Amino acid sequence: MTVESTAARTSRRSAGSKAGTTGTKGTTRTPATKAAGAKKAAEPQLVQLLTPEGKRVKNAEYDKYVAGVTPEELRGLYRDMVLTRRFDAEATSLQRQGELGLWASLLGQEAAQIGSGRALRDDDYVFPTYREHGVAWCRGVDPTNLLGMFRGVNNGGWDPNSNNFQLYTIVIGSQTLHATGYAMGVAKDGADSAVIAYFGDGASSQGDVAESFTFSAVYNAPVVFFCQNNQWAISEPTEKQSRVPIYQRAQGYGFPGVRVDGNDVLACLAVTRWALERARSGEGPTLVEAFTYRMGAHTTSDDPSRYRGDEERQAWEAKDPILRLRRFLETSNHADEGFFEELEAESEALGKRVREAVRAMPDPDHFAIFENVYADGHALVDEERAQFAAYQASFADEGGN
Repeated sequence: MTVESTAARTSRRSAGSKAGTTGTKGTTRTPATKAAGAKKAAEPQLVQLLTPEGKRVKNAEYDKYVAGVTPEELRGLYRDMVLTRRFDAEATSLQRQGELGLWASLLGQEAAQIGSGRALRDDDYVFPTYREHGVAWCRGVDPTNLLGMFRGVNNGGWDPNSNNFQLYTIVIGSQTLHATGYAMGVAKDGADSAVIAYFGDGASSQGDVAESFTFSAVYNAPVVFFCQNNQWAISEPTEKQSRVPIYQRAQGYGFPGVRVDGNDVLACLAVTRWALERARSGEGPTLVEAFTYRMGAHTTSDDPSRYRGDEERQAWEAKDPILRLRRFLETSNHADEGFFEELEAESEALGKRVREAVRAMPDPDHFAIFENVYADGHALVDEERAQFAAYQASFADEGGN
């Protein structure tokens, strides 16, 4: 953000201190035009290592965090993004076919998730929302396990401690507090691992997120807050939620924030590694804003054409994270046509496996909802179980008649 000198501010105020004051060229300066000018002047810079055209650009601060990335690892990042997108597309199709109740697509956000996910160590702990399918992939969670909850046959489908990847969180923003508390525990244990909490631009307006910022700063918790700013909180654009870029909010809590090109997998990898390094070395929390775009609907129950135009989507499609890395791989001779053909075949095989696995999922035990409500049981739960059993039995009686 540009900082004005005192003299410049004084001059600007005297030139037009009231709404409607005419400037030197006869232009009426209203509060709206002043705000627009201030927004343009304050436009933040992105950390970017790969341009949309796939060209590598230098960055003195962050290059060192990806200096050792090999061509094989670059192909791995590309594979991760392609397979994650294929899985996501299959899940969307399954929902349209009535196999899933709902699906939250990550289309367009693959670089933010894969780049940050591959920056993590095995002993780091992840607190996701409900759209982090790419991060789950990086943590080794079987993608078919992600679908059980959306099909309504389980409450998550995996053991969080097996992959250090918490269950999906539906309550918006609440996982940032869970992550902060866990990170405070990590610090008290003297471990050198880090915690990362994922959330969206919409969740950044939640009180839970503000509280987590406060506690993590005061207690110097080793946590990275990773905000995927995909521009739209369902139908609400970011500018309707904040007067400043999201990453700048960290300043008010006393820890650093950085905005990274969320469609640049290499930049997301570098910035997240930097933030995790800070956390592990006792420097406290960091807010990373991955500036990306949700190319699909918020969920399959949403129609984005009702609140945004095709031109906006088309502009962001030109910045596609997968196409960007492919261009770099091709121009750098890091991948040949054989690699892409093999990956295409692997992608189709993944789609088939996911499709078959979902359709083969057994229905849940109808009485499972009564388990684990109380540690030692409860008379009311026992009564409700008996009532439900009688209700279920009534259908069998009707069938017998």
